Amino acid sequence: MTRFQRYAIYVIPDGPLAEFGAAWLGWDAVAGRVVEHPTMGRLPRPLPDITTAPRKYGLHATIKAPFRLADGTTLAALMSDLAVLCDRQDPVTLEGLIPARLGSFLALVPQGDTAALHALAAEVVTALDRHRAPLTADDLARRRKSALTHTQEAHLTRWGYPYVLDEFRFHITLTGSLPRADAEMVAATLDPYLTPLLPRPFHIQSLGLMGEDTDGLFHLIHRYPLGAAVSRSNTATSA
Repeated sequence: MTRFQRYAIYVIPDGPLAEFGAAWLGWDAVAGRVVEHPTMGRLPRPLPDITTAPRKYGLHATIKAPFRLADGTTLAALMSDLAVLCDRQDPVTLEGLIPARLGSFLALVPQGDTAALHALAAEVVTALDRHRAPLTADDLARRRKSALTHTQEAHLTRWGYPYVLDEFRFHITLTGSLPRADAEMVAATLDPYLTPLLPRPFHIQSLGLMGEDTDGLFHLIHRYPLGAAVSRSNTATSA
């Protein structure tokens, strides 16, 4: 297996949305390959420039942000614990996804009740934290360049990421930071391509363990299905 420098746990879309997203970003984290950008309509700047920031992660929603392995643990131990955790969690169904402007970037955000999704994310963040090495001084300084609230700062020091638990907001990032006028132009151009691909409902049936290579690109290591234990139990009961 490729040696990775950091790991993360993401929701990784599949199907037509994933195919378009890989081309839009220029990186397919599932296949581990560069993808040619599509020819789009009117954009305020070249597409590779618009998607530079999110490209290396692939199309994803963060559940547990990138982290280095702690001393005393191993990738195999992380994989084992993640498998057990996912085995015990139910799949999550959202009404759908819609494009939105979050701060200075464009993303897909969920519609409907997100309580089950927030509970799943909180379980992943807290239950697997023993595998996360403490942040370095450089890591902390980089995160603190954003204006963090008191709660976000507390989460950063405790969990290694400011946007967890009560600060968690599920989103699938589509662009880097854009001025408002540029964001509006990109959204208008993107809409006819993207909207027909947005699933309704949106089912989250697995979590992906990701690894960051030495070039900073993330790769899918393994998908872990949610609710495998429940599925096996139901199968045994009906047999």
